Amino acid sequence: MSVASESNSLLISSDNTESRPKGVFMPTQFRLQWLLLSFTCLFTPMVAHAHEISSPETAAQMARAAGTFLSALSPDQLKTVEFTFEDKERLDWHYVPRNRSGLALKDMSDEQRILALEFLKTGLSPKGYWKSTTIIKLEAVLREIETWNWMGRDPEKYFFSFFGQPSDTGTWGWRVEGHHLSLNITVVRGHLVATAPRFLGANPALVTKGELNGMRTLAGEEDLARKILKSMNQKQLQKTVFRDRAYSDIVTGSDEVVPPLDLAGISARDLSAAQKESLIGLIDEYLSMMPSEIGRQRMAAIRNNGLDQVHFGWAGSIEPGQPHYYRIQGATFLVEYDNVQNSANHIHTVWRDFDGDFGRDLLREHYRAEHQ
Repeated sequence: MSVASESNSLLISSDNTESRPKGVFMPTQFRLQWLLLSFTCLFTPMVAHAHEISSPETAAQMARAAGTFLSALSPDQLKTVEFTFEDKERLDWHYVPRNRSGLALKDMSDEQRILALEFLKTGLSPKGYWKSTTIIKLEAVLREIETWNWMGRDPEKYFFSFFGQPSDTGTWGWRVEGHHLSLNITVVRGHLVATAPRFLGANPALVTKGELNGMRTLAGEEDLARKILKSMNQKQLQKTVFRDRAYSDIVTGSDEVVPPLDLAGISARDLSAAQKESLIGLIDEYLSMMPSEIGRQRMAAIRNNGLDQVHFGWAGSIEPGQPHYYRIQGATFLVEYDNVQNSANHIHTVWRDFDGDFGRDLLREHYRAEHQ
């Protein structure tokens, strides 16, 4: 990777965002959903609740790789990369090109960079690692195609941050973040793992020249959604397309806490068996970013909570190459996708857990157990 010159000014995103509609939180319904989920989970011990993913092997691998990486850093580098678990920085995430805290790839030696990327692999599946590192490579593509380049596109301006002491038994977290990539992992008691918020974007969504010509980093996120649309009859389409115009960005932005949005689109109960399997395939495209053990448990939780509670909604044109947006919303989670900017060749995707972002639910149970 080449090293671009640093810019001392605050980097501002070109991602234009229109006013976002506020989410509608329905306490009674939401509490009822949680009660139903809790009852179901009494008979499914593998998944204690929607976010309680127990993955001690993955968590231990993360801790070991984090320790190896951190032990290779100088004292000054450690001051940059380490934060307390309680530091507000842990919750300050974003996906635009801006100044960030943490240790950047460009400030690491070759050996340190190798160890950093080896650590990153522990929190992702092979597919997730490929997507994440390809997103990083797209910064070099943008540097070539943006003649003005005032944002200082740089594939080495991706930052690693650690919150608390990595441990096989303790509570800690980490973030890897830069333009169009924000991975936030929380480990509680050495085995419970939370993986949201998680943002991936791709600009260009389809690379049209250069060494990466033809590359579509987030192809599955679009193609699998279109597969569902193409299978629908007119009545189903009318339910699914809830807005003629696509939102110009994800609705929830980089909010620290996200409540459920208005239920939009078609309920899975109104889909055929084959269409439901296609919807599961689309959800799995997002879950397959994670290590397989975590992804399997997340899918089990979604199925146990009832697939019929999941809604799939589309906004904008259904024609390829035109601005479009979709969301998948269940009782406990939200997926948003938009492809609007740069002539609909610029994708944003995000996974949010209403009560589980940054491990909030896991931490609440952990602290409650400590007090008891």
